[in-house]
Amino acid sequence: MKASKWTRKLHRVGAVIIALPLIVVILSGLLLNFKKQSDWIQPPTQSGVRAELKLPWSEVLAAVRAVPESGVQSWDDIDRVDARPGNGVLKVRCQSGWEVQLDGTTGAVLWSQERRSDWIEALHDGSWFHPVVKWSVFLPASLLLGVLWATGLYLWWLPRRVRRKRRSAARG
Repeated sequence: MKASKWTRKLHRVGAVIIALPLIVVILSGLLLNFKKQSDWIQPPTQSGVRAELKLPWSEVLAAVRAVPESGVQSWDDIDRVDARPGNGVLKVRCQSGWEVQLDGTTGAVLWSQERRSDWIEALHDGSWFHPVVKWSVFLPASLLLGVLWATGLYLWWLPRRVRRKRRSAARG
């Protein structure tokens, strides 16, 4: 089988195989491009009263526990704390997907909202579904996308090469 026929067949079949994972990656990637511009995707970073962090950890936990939507009862319910000293704010990410932003000096709740960017990122890389899906569907689909890119370049280049050969043969 000639390389051009084999490449076309691989390009067509590969495109069908990766269609669904690629649509998920494209749509979630588009949403992630707007995460800083959309309060719905990711809560905007607030500013505290002063650009410093003096809040004791016990008060951080107490302040987050006071927000019922966060679902926090103990430190086990908190995924991470993002300290922003320049803004004087602590961004507390909860295991529930909720984000609570606290003033780093007073402990006042500045913002409380679901953080959707985390699950959109998990959807984007395939880990939202199941680890088996991530490694058996999304990884091969990304590798096949690289093959589609290469075969697409080859299929784009091939007619140009043929035309160039015909022109040089006609001159020659």
